[in-house]
Amino acid sequence: MKNYSKKKYQGKNNKEYKKNANSSEKNERLLNNSAKNKNYVNLNKKDKNNTSSSLTRRKPIFKSNTEFSNKKSKSQEEFTSKKNFDDWIWGKHSVYEALISQRAINRIWCTSEIFSSDKFYILLKELKLKGVLIEEVSWNRLSQLTYGASHQGVALQLACSKTISLEKLIDISKHNCANPIILALDGITDPHNVGAIIRSAEAFDCKGIIIPQRRSAGLTGTVAKVAAGALEHLQVSRVVNLNRALEMLKKNGFLIVGLSGDGQLSLSNFSEKVPLVVIVGSEDKGISLLTQKKCDFLLSIPLKGKTSSLNASVAAAISLFHLTRK
Repeated sequence: MKNYSKKKYQGKNNKEYKKNANSSEKNERLLNNSAKNKNYVNLNKKDKNNTSSSLTRRKPIFKSNTEFSNKKSKSQEEFTSKKNFDDWIWGKHSVYEALISQRAINRIWCTSEIFSSDKFYILLKELKLKGVLIEEVSWNRLSQLTYGASHQGVALQLACSKTISLEKLIDISKHNCANPIILALDGITDPHNVGAIIRSAEAFDCKGIIIPQRRSAGLTGTVAKVAAGALEHLQVSRVVNLNRALEMLKKNGFLIVGLSGDGQLSLSNFSEKVPLVVIVGSEDKGISLLTQKKCDFLLSIPLKGKTSSLNASVAAAISLFHLTRK
């Protein structure tokens, strides 16, 4: 009986133990699942927070990008507005009226249709012979130059001063002056240099300046500003071909003198007192080889320092000072 009771008791205990074990396992599973669910919820909250924080972080970045694009567009507008169109005229009727009124013109851009038209052909040919630079360009190129304006195939840039013919310049230079000096520019494209040379030329009583049609800056607003009023008191002749102009000057008794760093004769040793044409070349290339052949003398400015060359306007001022003091 005792053994039977013990077995029965033990069986009951075992069954209760198993029930308790099963219930405890269920509880643990529930706890684990609830913990996992809590973690999942927390993770979702974290993800939401992260996404919201990332969105809040991205917002100022998006703003900065828009601000950058706005700044870029503003800078482009400022760049286009900096281009001075005060001395520009475009459109068929406006340009035609400017041409027949004989206004001082620096440069003309036109399409081939405009150049060959009955209305413009004769006027443009005459201006080209007078030294005005005329370029035939495409419609797209002209739109780029005028920043998309309604140009109708033609545009021009006015000059700050009228130019005269070479024949008239020779006559004016010899009037009441035994030994006049005329400056000729060869390949000087920087308007600041041209303006500074004009200022020096007028200060040292030069009778005029010769500017070639190509490879040279015209009489633009920048040139007039740098010249500081000297352009109003100095005659300028714009020629189609510089070398042909030098030949004409030689026939009229002028001596052709070129400024060159390779010149064998020093400027301080030059003592000729005759009508002179002084040629000033660009800083990088100097006087062209073909123009050097037209020169009677090539003069050099003696330099004592380590600098091998001078600015074109400075060289012109020094040479004019030496040539006019004798």
